[in-house]
Amino acid sequence: QLTGSIPSQLGQLQNLEFLRLHKNKLTSPIPSHLGNLTMLNKLTLDSNMLTGTIPSQLGQLQSLDVLRLHQNRLTGPIASHLGALKMLTAVSFGSNLLTGNIPSQLGLLQSLRYLFIESNMLTGSMPSQLGQLQNLKHLRLYVNKLTGPIPSHLGDLTMLNYLYLHSNMLTGSIPSQLGELQNLYVLFGSSNMLTGGIPSQLGQLQNLEYLYLYDNMLTNSIPSHLEDLNMLNYLYLHSNMLTGGIPSQLGLLQSLEYLHIYDNKLTGPIPSHLGNLAMLNELLIYGNALTGVVPKEICDLSLEVFLVGCDSEIICTCCTCN
Repeated sequence: QLTGSIPSQLGQLQNLEFLRLHKNKLTSPIPSHLGNLTMLNKLTLDSNMLTGTIPSQLGQLQSLDVLRLHQNRLTGPIASHLGALKMLTAVSFGSNLLTGNIPSQLGLLQSLRYLFIESNMLTGSMPSQLGQLQNLKHLRLYVNKLTGPIPSHLGDLTMLNYLYLHSNMLTGSIPSQLGELQNLYVLFGSSNMLTGGIPSQLGQLQNLEYLYLYDNMLTNSIPSHLEDLNMLNYLYLHSNMLTGGIPSQLGLLQSLEYLHIYDNKLTGPIPSHLGNLAMLNELLIYGNALTGVVPKEICDLSLEVFLVGCDSEIICTCCTCN
């Protein structure tokens, strides 16, 4: 494995198209002279121990297609100059120590398909300009210190497959416009401070496999419209303030494997229709105010984990109390 710093003399290689130095033990800052490599197509410096800031001179690399700087020790802000790199399809800055706001100029990267800036210390709100990234497939913003609402303009990202916003400090309601993301497979909005109800429009996400909205301050009832999520495998709505009953329509989610709705304020009986969930492995419903007898249809399921509240008014002969 290579050690030491990246020589600034590499910036003299005017015809260089690929510079791959990832998975080494390189230290010191990224040389600003790399901004002279105007023919460079791919720059992968990830998985090293690089320090310092992201040089603004990288914004001169007009031919750059891939920029990977993740898993280093980079500090400071994301350079707004990177918004000039019209050819970029992939940006990966995750697992660094970056601070400051997400530059609105990133919304100018019309070719971008992958934007990974997770696990940093970014602050401020998510720029609405991210909704201009019409070709974006994968957006990772998780484990930062982002605040403010989720921009409704994210609903314009019709090519998006993966949306990871969890473990921030996002507030406000979940935009109903997210229901326009017809190609979405994964929606992680957990461990924030989101309020309001779960939009019924999320039931339009026909390809959704993972819906993680746990550990927020969501209220109102669980929308019955979620019954249309035929591909859903994971439904994690626990640790909120959801009220009302468990919709019997959840029994139509034939692909569902994990249903976690514990630690809410749900009331009423457990619907026998949940017994139709033949693929279900885990059913966690403790920490609510549910009543009645657990239906035989649910007891007949081959559940690996079935937890109800020890101090609840539920009568159950086939489950474990928690």
